[in-house]
Amino acid sequence: MTRGRDGGVGPAAQQQESTAPLRHRALLAVAVAAIVALSTVLYIGVAPEHGVRARGTAGDGRAPHNPAAPASTGTWVGTWSTSPSGGEPGTETTGMADRSVRNVVHTSVGGTSARVTLSNLYGRSPLSITGASIAVAAGGGTPAAVPDTLRQLTFNGGPAVVIPPGRQVMSDAVRIAVPHDADVLITTYTPAGSGAVTYHRHARQTSYAAQGDHTRDTTGAPYTERSGAWRYLTALDVLSNESEGTVVVLGDSLTDGITSTSGANARWTDVLSARLRSEIAAGRDLPRYSVVNQGISGNQVLADGLGRPADNPSGLNRFGRDVLERTNVKVVVIDLGVNDILRNPRLADPQAILTGLRTMVGQAHARGLKVVGATLMPFHGHRGYTDARESVRQTINAEIRAGRVFDAVADFDRALRDPYDPRRLRPDYDSGDHLHPSDKGYARMAESFDLETLKGSAPAKL
Repeated sequence: MTRGRDGGVGPAAQQQESTAPLRHRALLAVAVAAIVALSTVLYIGVAPEHGVRARGTAGDGRAPHNPAAPASTGTWVGTWSTSPSGGEPGTETTGMADRSVRNVVHTSVGGTSARVTLSNLYGRSPLSITGASIAVAAGGGTPAAVPDTLRQLTFNGGPAVVIPPGRQVMSDAVRIAVPHDADVLITTYTPAGSGAVTYHRHARQTSYAAQGDHTRDTTGAPYTERSGAWRYLTALDVLSNESEGTVVVLGDSLTDGITSTSGANARWTDVLSARLRSEIAAGRDLPRYSVVNQGISGNQVLADGLGRPADNPSGLNRFGRDVLERTNVKVVVIDLGVNDILRNPRLADPQAILTGLRTMVGQAHARGLKVVGATLMPFHGHRGYTDARESVRQTINAEIRAGRVFDAVADFDRALRDPYDPRRLRPDYDSGDHLHPSDKGYARMAESFDLETLKGSAPAKL
């Protein structure tokens, strides 16, 4: 029997059905009923993109269904995450039908168990996943796994799940030793297309794909297709004894690390995570937090991208999903505003941008979260620079430095500007486009971040 992309019966099957005996029709009706019943079961545990987590996940007070669920104690934290930024071009018709997608992600902290979140936010039909796995990578830049680390992922106790359009699902917890500062492979197999693939475009990390179901492959040999994007996957959580909470960084391309060296984990958030872990190991009294990156290149405080749901949703519109719903978030860092200035065809209103930033701070405070905010870095020499836009940047930075926006300040402007011309980046911190930092510039951002600002909680009143 052939079926259409939406799972319906195709023309060839219709012709066969019209000539089939009644007995065959009865069998077909039974089969269809079984498929509908199975789909109903598989939908259980699916959550909207904005809202509650899937049912049956560990760490939220409910018993996990997975028999390999964690037996040890610890705290659930985010070790890696990313923001879905849109639907992948070229996948609108077939999606990733009959393909295994092996995402490679880099951990912030280690743990004894893991769970993942998968998204179909930009899909146009249900996303069927009939197999998924997690493993520690055999090394950097490879789809091969350490063989004895590969674990099958389950969803409400079963190996398959169907995620409706606009929804996400969290897997059951599975026991696996996840190291910190390591690459982890998370693989999904989709037998049929689901419309546009939900992805994060600028991963700065090579991931892989293969024809057919190779979710349990450890050699990496079938994974001949390479991709610079993360597909479907939006979070990896671990049950950790190393960490007691998560720092969530919301930003644009400066946080996404668009000009950092691919595969080197040289985004400023990567360097910040390593620095925090190193200082704690040296005996410094600091919170034991993981760091996750919710940057989207081109992101703005106020304006969404195109489409419904919008590609590249504004900081305001994604704050609930990408910040407040992260696992065990303790501190929020916001580095947004430059694109509101550069991408506005008219002169941006600094008060509107500041109001947007203060709105996000208020939402974080309502959840008891402390917010550290970054000053906007210089961009003289960039094609979008004008003196009027520079004036808007200076107005916003003055308010941030005066303590009238955030609980604490990361002064990236002061750390990276050229002392001989404060309107531009220092040459060795400049990637060459006069807007984005070099690897050295990203490292300087992390080094200038005052780790003491991670202490404490939100004030009663800003």
